[in-house]
Amino acid sequence: MSNQLQALRAITTVVADTGDIEAIKKYQPVDATTNPSLLLKAAEMPQYKTHLEQAVAWAKEQSSDSEQQIIDAGDKLSVTIGTDIVNIVPGRISTEVDARLSFDTEASIEKAHKLIALYKEAGIEKERILIKLASTWEGIRAAEQLEKEGINCNLTLLFGFSQAQACAEAGVFLISPFVGRILDWYKAKTGKASYAPSEDPGVRSVTKIYNFYKQHGYKTVVMGASFRNTDEITELAGCDRLTIGPGLLEELSQNTNPLPLKLKDSGATTTPGPRLTEAQFRWEMNQDPMATEKLSEGIRNFAIDQVKLETLLRGYF
Repeated sequence: MSNQLQALRAITTVVADTGDIEAIKKYQPVDATTNPSLLLKAAEMPQYKTHLEQAVAWAKEQSSDSEQQIIDAGDKLSVTIGTDIVNIVPGRISTEVDARLSFDTEASIEKAHKLIALYKEAGIEKERILIKLASTWEGIRAAEQLEKEGINCNLTLLFGFSQAQACAEAGVFLISPFVGRILDWYKAKTGKASYAPSEDPGVRSVTKIYNFYKQHGYKTVVMGASFRNTDEITELAGCDRLTIGPGLLEELSQNTNPLPLKLKDSGATTTPGPRLTEAQFRWEMNQDPMATEKLSEGIRNFAIDQVKLETLLRGYF
């Protein structure tokens, strides 16, 4: 008898939201994605100790500046873990640009070039990589330039519709609109303990973005992310891609209930309108307190975990 994970794979590309090699081997996703929080969790596992030691040794060869060595070691570690993952999955690995660069377009582009070069040194071509950037105005502009260079991007920390529209207009390869974190915000603000799956604010946000993209003929891939429960996942069955953590992948694999198609691409029915200007983007974000607060919080938390990862690396110098 088929389970919901098998049924989901038939209509949606399943991506593993983890840096745990063993979990990726177990669930066999097409793609995988990491972020500073997942890398920190992976780096704390005993089996990754050699990776940390190798990253530090490499960084010492690149520079005599202690602070630059920490930065280099962090980049090398993320690429080393990413290389391990991409050698398991048939598709791509998403590797994130330092969240502290989220408001610096040029620095984000420079970091992306560095990560791509490190992957190339490891024998991984750019076609197997997605550069992950926060969906700030500056991050979207960096992605637009990188896409023109043939470097595909994954725009993350996406909570508001204006972010999604700007990404599509920039020709971004893929977006990761968050589901669970949107639900978290609404629960906290309204005091409502639960939502019916179809009324889940995060589900409704991704559904709106997906339908907008398909109706206007945008090619940007929609990959729902940040799930709190399997109901959110099953309500988005048919989405281009869904990135799911090991715990929820396991729940889906144990559930044999039917999995109806929820999202369907019926083809473009209208042409895109005028592009959002920077002023319009910032105004629409300003008018969406959920998107503004969750974007800022996400960047802060990723930056905190990046610093924790660097502190961990310092112990190897």
